[in-house]
Amino acid sequence: MSDAQNTELAFETSIFDTLKLAARILFYDPRFAIRALKLLRRQQKAAKVRSAHKAKGTHVPPFSIFSITGKCNLSCLGCYANVLHRSDRPELSNERIRQLLGEARDLGVSIMLIAGGEPLLREGLLDLTAETPEILFLLFTNAKLLDDAAIAKLKAQPHVVPVLSLEGSEAQTDARRGSGCHATVLDAMKRLKAQHVFFGTSTTLTSENYDLTTSRSHLKDLLKRGCRLFYYINYIPVEPGTEHLELPADRVDHFLGLLTGYRKTLPCLFIAFPQDEIAMGGCLAAGRGFVHINAYGDVEPCPFSPYSDRNLSEVSLLEAINSPLMRSIRESDVKLDETDGRCALWKRREWVQGLLAKGEQLGEKAPILTASPGRLEQPEQGLLAKGEQLGEKAPILSASPGRLEQTEQGLLADSKLAVDSDSGKAAHELASDTAVNTAEPVVPKSASSGDA
Repeated sequence: MSDAQNTELAFETSIFDTLKLAARILFYDPRFAIRALKLLRRQQKAAKVRSAHKAKGTHVPPFSIFSITGKCNLSCLGCYANVLHRSDRPELSNERIRQLLGEARDLGVSIMLIAGGEPLLREGLLDLTAETPEILFLLFTNAKLLDDAAIAKLKAQPHVVPVLSLEGSEAQTDARRGSGCHATVLDAMKRLKAQHVFFGTSTTLTSENYDLTTSRSHLKDLLKRGCRLFYYINYIPVEPGTEHLELPADRVDHFLGLLTGYRKTLPCLFIAFPQDEIAMGGCLAAGRGFVHINAYGDVEPCPFSPYSDRNLSEVSLLEAINSPLMRSIRESDVKLDETDGRCALWKRREWVQGLLAKGEQLGEKAPILTASPGRLEQPEQGLLAKGEQLGEKAPILSASPGRLEQTEQGLLADSKLAVDSDSGKAAHELASDTAVNTAEPVVPKSASSGDA
């Protein structure tokens, strides 16, 4: 099995492990435990769907990041979305987004991180998520629009988990996000907890907030406020002059050790990028584990690699996931190492630009440079001639099919959950839904755009 296949399989395993852990953590609150078990069952069904597509030679990742709008009510310092994804183009329509979510569900994409901008500025967002309960949505928000009406909708949609942006202390959060943002988040936590809504926090780790935001005292304080999910992402200096905010290498290794200990001793879930990718063997972008969809329909390797050769106003999600650019990154022998804590594709952005240009030379559709060209360095001279030629290759998961299939079946069998209680073990067997949707992907009828 190749290194890329090992990484993909490790990510699949981690999804099941995380949801099983969630069920154990929340076992003593039936309102949460039952939801976790339902989500685990849906993940099991989605894995079967992906397995069926794989048997047909089609690659589908379990996870996607959807920056659903470029609009935002804040102007945070060092925001990657503001630097890399700002555009005057029309955003995808609600009709196309509804269709897209259905495509993702039918393909077996089972987890979707909703980002922005500020996602709640997207009119009708929570109505759209309500129509697709098969997908677990992680809704990243600055909490300014989490009024009582929005929280009531979240309470009715346990498959949507609000993740509130918090940079540490009041001074640290407000310095980056604006005056009053810290207080807004704490108030939202109080109201979410009162309504028994499962929620988390998201923190961008920098050299300035690392010590506080990764401390046990900080985590315990947020646990008391009802937070049960902690999402960390290392700061990427997309804005020139902010390189000093990157985590030094020794902090990257230190945090890996902290995560191991916290996961064993604290009753909560941790997701950390790229730390979790390091543990799984490397970068998960370009469909190895996830893809990124921007507000305008471009399907990109990841949020920090704003390059695309397919747009969802013109093609199906399945075609975009398996575009020449995505395949060339997935199938490349280039090692996408992130052990230094930095995004592998951001470090190799000239290489990705070269892959796009080669696709154009070989007669593929014209590539889409989704970032402002002036914000990114130009490809190095001669790069276009150095990479291997693109062409139709066997899907990355087609190697050693028997071994992969056997391993995935073991994963599905392992998803029958046993939860420990004080008096002994209470087994919760999750029935397998044998209906697998392998219908042909939907292609947009027209290139409609703009809010519906």
